[in-house]
Amino acid sequence: MNKDLHDYPVQFVKGIGPGKAKLLARLEIKTVADALCHIPCRYEDRRLNCRIADLGYELLQSVTGKVISADIINTPRKNMKIFELVVGDGTGFLRAKWFNQPYMKKLFTAGKTVVLSGIVKRDPYSGAGPEMQNPDYEIPGNEQGRDNIHTLRIVPIYRTTAGLGARALRAMMHNIVDFASSRLTEDMPEEILRRYDLLPIKEVFKHIHFPPPEADLNDLNRGVSAYHRRLAFEEFFLLQTGLAVINKGREREKGISFRSEGRLIKRLEKVLPFRLTNAQQRVFAEIQADMRSPGPMNRLLQGDVGSGKTIVALKAMLVAVESGYQAALMAPTEILSEQHYMNVRSLVEELGLRCVLLTGSRKERPLKEIESGDVHIIIGTHALIQENVRFHKLGMVIIDEQHRFGVMQRAMLRKKGLNPDVLVMTATPIPRTLSLTLYGDLDCSVIDELPPRRKQVITRLFREREKGMLYGLIRSEIKKGRQAYIVYPLIEESEKTDLKSAIPGKEAFEKIFPDFRTGLIHGRMKPDEREEIMQSFKKGGIDILVSTTVIEVGVDVPNASLMLIVHAERFGLSQLHQLRGRVGRGTHQSYCFLLAYGKLSEEARRRLDVMVGYTDGFRIAEEDFILRGPGEFFGTRQSGMPDLKVANLVRDARLLSMARKESFKIVEQDPDLSGYPLLRDRVERFWRGKIEIFRTS
Repeated sequence: MNKDLHDYPVQFVKGIGPGKAKLLARLEIKTVADALCHIPCRYEDRRLNCRIADLGYELLQSVTGKVISADIINTPRKNMKIFELVVGDGTGFLRAKWFNQPYMKKLFTAGKTVVLSGIVKRDPYSGAGPEMQNPDYEIPGNEQGRDNIHTLRIVPIYRTTAGLGARALRAMMHNIVDFASSRLTEDMPEEILRRYDLLPIKEVFKHIHFPPPEADLNDLNRGVSAYHRRLAFEEFFLLQTGLAVINKGREREKGISFRSEGRLIKRLEKVLPFRLTNAQQRVFAEIQADMRSPGPMNRLLQGDVGSGKTIVALKAMLVAVESGYQAALMAPTEILSEQHYMNVRSLVEELGLRCVLLTGSRKERPLKEIESGDVHIIIGTHALIQENVRFHKLGMVIIDEQHRFGVMQRAMLRKKGLNPDVLVMTATPIPRTLSLTLYGDLDCSVIDELPPRRKQVITRLFREREKGMLYGLIRSEIKKGRQAYIVYPLIEESEKTDLKSAIPGKEAFEKIFPDFRTGLIHGRMKPDEREEIMQSFKKGGIDILVSTTVIEVGVDVPNASLMLIVHAERFGLSQLHQLRGRVGRGTHQSYCFLLAYGKLSEEARRRLDVMVGYTDGFRIAEEDFILRGPGEFFGTRQSGMPDLKVANLVRDARLLSMARKESFKIVEQDPDLSGYPLLRDRVERFWRGKIEIFRTS
């Protein structure tokens, strides 16, 4: 696309002007290029020109006829005026009505030919018909040289905004497409367009907005027409080219070549109460090979809940520490960083190393010790990337639950050191298509094996009427010496919702089980309070821990064998799976009970069925991806990736693979895209506001 169109204000296009431009800005349309990328959300078939005598009721149909009469009808209802038009075509008469639009009378005079498109109904008072309410209309000859755009064709339907109706927006879009058609230039490599039989950009934008008569309506509405296919491929290509440039740039960077004899790792293995699985050992070998190489490591570590990612990450940190560097672990929430800190500190202090915690709410801020190098391992939240945090010699960066951080945050933490190695961890399994998008610049390792002697968690769904049976199962499990989590969606009761909440929930469970010790933990507590409660639960001082979702990740209590999720219908699949992962971490049979209230929506029922039916995180992630769609799966807007306006990660997965292959091939041959100046400009624009692609490389 000609770069001038990216800078050309839409207000200067014929028929728009400053007033309408302000309305378009609400739709994030400020330039001609923005408008071209405002693709119709659906299409209506108004091609068939029916005789009035042949009209069918409750169908969307088009009619051409002559104006018989055009009148304003005043109704008894205050301020309500109806403009009524009667047209005939020799086979019958059709009445059309528009509400509170009396100015339309000026448009229609007796004998004038008009085209009307709308849903055909019977007159609600007389039962006679046919009638259309608020139909779209066209008056042939009113605008010389212009095609029908509202009737007698496949008509685009756009997302609109207050003050800007569908008809007005369609007319503006027609003017914009006309304006752009002679100015559009092709910036995709010609050989790729030929190889994948992709249409030229001029044809694509003309016909995706105003399809030709022979277009397939079903393909258009499913987003799989040749026009959609070309734009989806282009979006994926620009996205993957940016990731390939980042990747290639890092290959050329000088990183740290870590050298350690493994003394710290051998000492760690002696104090661990378990042996690493084959999968953990394989993944650590991949990480270690990266750490020994001269380029900076950028690796994604995927593993289902309970698969043992943290211990693998700790071994990588020990390699860095033994080589004379510091290691930092950044987690998205305070409670997760606290859990990592407690687990890691207890192990590394036995090795003579110092580990500190840095979060926003903690009064203790060991900044001097971090800068001086007295501290070996630093664990924290976003606080780690604040300006006043300076590391002595940062060599290894671990980022947990990466999807909650943006690309820029990952880059900011890297800048705290001299091209440190980066290991990104996620316990949320990611479908491959989304992985290529969110983590397309990373190498990938997967821990696909759970520790031995772990039993699959049994998951059951309960309704409110079955609470008595549910409480009996909880009592039975705790009587065996086990512990239980009870998770609520809210901390306190709210007038805005009837959802159950944790604070009154704790009081209720104390009455139901007066002979058991009940504790409470939630995000508003001070860090010291949370730490004290968690330590008490770990040591067996609490039988039932009532909580909010703060225990979603990072909490590891092997003796806890029962998880009850209250209002399970209000949680997402990924969150339910993460919560279930808090149990089943010991050798005892564990249970996850889902308590649902009220009438379940179809989607809620599907989520709960998936949870009961599957325990494999990757299968659950695929189901979640299909249920929620790509835009919501992680909230990709916050992931730091450019938005996809046409491409769909579920529907267009094959296009993504093809685009990735081509983009990485081009960047391998021409890392700076100096031989493709138009493409380079498009890639920079596509990624603008997210990351400076070529400067980063």
